[in-house]
Order: sequence, then C-alpha cells, then structure tokens
Amino acid sequence: METLQVHELLARLLLVLATMILFKRVLPSPSKRPTTTTGPCRAARRCARPPGSPTACGTFWRAARRACLSELLGAPRVRGFRGVREAEAAALVAAVADESSDRDGGSPVNLSDRLVATTNRIVRRVAFGDDGDSIRTRAILEETQRLLGAFFVADYMPWLGWLDAVRGLRRRLDRNFRELDAFYEKVIDEHIDKGTKSKEEGDLVDVLLRLHNDPAHQSTFGSRSQIKGILTDMFIAGTDTSSATVEWTMTELVRNPDVLAKAQQEVRSVVANKHMVHESDLPRLHYLKLVIRESLRLHPPAPLLLPRETTEPCTVRGCEVPAGTRVLVNAKAIGVDPDAWGADAARFVPERHRGDGADLNDHKPWHADSYALVPFGVGRRSCPGVHFATAVVELLLANLLLCFDWRAPHGHGEVDVEEENALTVHRKNPLVLVAKRRCVTSGRS
Repeated sequence: METLQVHELLARLLLVLATMILFKRVLPSPSKRPTTTTGPCRAARRCARPPGSPTACGTFWRAARRACLSELLGAPRVRGFRGVREAEAAALVAAVADESSDRDGGSPVNLSDRLVATTNRIVRRVAFGDDGDSIRTRAILEETQRLLGAFFVADYMPWLGWLDAVRGLRRRLDRNFRELDAFYEKVIDEHIDKGTKSKEEGDLVDVLLRLHNDPAHQSTFGSRSQIKGILTDMFIAGTDTSSATVEWTMTELVRNPDVLAKAQQEVRSVVANKHMVHESDLPRLHYLKLVIRESLRLHPPAPLLLPRETTEPCTVRGCEVPAGTRVLVNAKAIGVDPDAWGADAARFVPERHRGDGADLNDHKPWHADSYALVPFGVGRRSCPGVHFATAVVELLLANLLLCFDWRAPHGHGEVDVEEENALTVHRKNPLVLVAKRRCVTSGRS
C-alpha cells in the first residue's frame, strides 16, 4: 500500500519513503524534488566527514563528485586497477582452498572473515598502493562504521547531548577522529616523499595529490582535509558494501541450490577449463548478473540511504513538510514492495530481472527509471563508486563459484538470514560454509 510516512522522532520530523510509487512521485526529477542537504549526524561530521568532505549538494559537492567520477571512479580508472582485483581474487581462492583442505568432502570456511579481509586489501592497494598495517587500519575503520551506525541523542535533541558523553560516544568519536587523522597524515606524507606519479600510474592518493596541486581543482582538493574526507568515503564504502554484497549473495545461493547450480554451470561453461575467472570473462556471465541484482534487491548493503534534510518547506502528496525534516529512503522496503515486484517479492528469483530491458553489462542497471531497485541510490546522489563495487563483487563471486562446490555445514539450505543492524548491514552470524575444491584438468589460468 502506498503510504506517506511522516513521523515525529523526538524533536525532529522524519519523512520515510518506503515504496517505489511514493519514491518516484516524491523525486520525479531534479527540478521537482524537495530541496535537501545532508542530514545532521554528529558521527559523520566528526570522524567520517572531515571538514571539506563532499556532502551537501552545493558548488563544492558538484565539483567534487564530477572530479571523483572522471579522475577516481570512472570506468577507465577502474579498469586500470584490474590487476589488483584479479590478484586478490586469486589470493582469496588460495586461502579458501587452504582452509577447506582438511577432508576430501571439504571443510567449513568462515567466508565472512575472508571476504572482509579481501575487500579491505583491494581497497587499500587501490587507495594507498600497498597493504601496510592492514590489521590496525581495519580496526580504526570498523570503529568508524560502528559510530556511523550508532544513535546519538544530540542529533535529535541537542539539549540532551550530554547523554552521549555519559554513554562514552563522544570519547570514542574523538579518539577515532585522531586515529583516522594520524593515519591519513602518514599516508599523504609518504606519498609526497615518494613523489606524485603520472596520471596513468599510481593509486588514488597519487591522483588526489595531483588534483591538489592543480590550480583548476584548488577549490575542491585544495586542503588536506578535503583529501581525507574523500579517502574516508571511498575506503568505508568500498570495503564494507562489497564484502556484504558477496556475503549475502553466497547466503542466498546456498539457500537456493537450484539457483546455485545454474550460476555455477554458467561460470564453468564460460571459462571452460581455466583455473580462474578474469575480468574479461565477466561480460558473458549474464545469469550471475541477475543473481547479483536479486541479492541487491533483497539485501541492499545500506538499507537506509544516506539521510537528507529539507532546507525549505514543501508539499508531498498534499502533506505539508516543513524545512528541517529528515528524509530517509528505505531501499530495503522498496526492494520487497509487492506493488513493484509482485506477490513473491520476498522470494529469491533472479529470473525476475530478465525482462526489465536493462543492459546487464551496464555497471548501473539498477538506476533505471522504475525506482524499484535503488541499492546505490538514484540520480546525482547515487553512489559514484558503483563501477568499482560491481567489478569487485562480480569477480569474487565468479571465482568462488568456479573453484568450489558449496553447501551449508548441516545440510542444504540451512543458513540463517539474521541481520546485524549497522550503517552497512552484514549477517548477524558469520557465514560459515563447507567448500570443496573443484578439480580442473587443464593447466590454463
């Protein structure tokens, strides 16, 4: 049912968009949508969004997004890091093979831990050029994620903000900010000492430093704080969302053995007797793309898109919405909306995406005009890193399906789907599956 949800949450009004029809009516075009800015969030302001981070939709935000799309996250730049992704996919396969080699029938593997570690290394190598102190950095960024998902009283009742101090949240915020800032200072100084590399070479820090020194980009990348803010956005989004997507897709595949068999048959027929799937093989994996889209429908990495706030009064379906109203898009609810997906919206059915007319080789097929599949947002506020995330997810999944046979530890399909509440939703319990190495007769790689 199409219902406009306006809640009075403590001292702040909250507008929730939870159906496809409502979402489409409220945001039909940039010229008609309510004027909004980034919603106030103490954690985001303090630790995850250093001064200068591109949040609000002003001149700076538009310039930063345009530069990120062209210089950092566009298709050519993503293709340039293909070697990193393929090397880490091979390392993941080797690690799973080692962990599952105890018995002929395969052994249980904590796939959740492996996936987080792999995506962490991919993003670190792409962003900073080496793996470095990955354990320490991962701990810092995991704390940032926890703080972003925490409830801060001051965000809704500023006069009771002292409760956040009593709960220890302020102290954690300050410590996390100092640790993040020290880490970024170290990385930036090391890159400056080494010298900025050419446009075609180097990692993302090299690119940001080149833009930093370019007079044409001084307003966008002129300070270290701006560079740090963009690095934080990239690292947290790239690590957590990619690992969560692969984790949930593997969960649904094991729960649906017929779908798993079809996906594996496609991967193995496309790559024949090769030991690994390369990125050049991915455009031919049409069914795998359907599987990923269905997984994103049921399990969007961020169920609630980043909050917005109206900056001026507006009218939504006859309801007066005052300035200062928090606006949330419930991507998870839209993904299971029966009006958009039918009576079987709760079922995992990849074939439902076959007739939607989207180009499956397009990295952004979920940005269609239907507004029914929005895990990465829509339009100018959509996630700019979708090219990178899609390449990582497809490559890791394809190689896991090629190299191993998978089953639940205690029988087919017996895998829970309990969620852990956070900014990015992972499984509440680690995904532990039995992996059996597949024998390949050919020596091709």
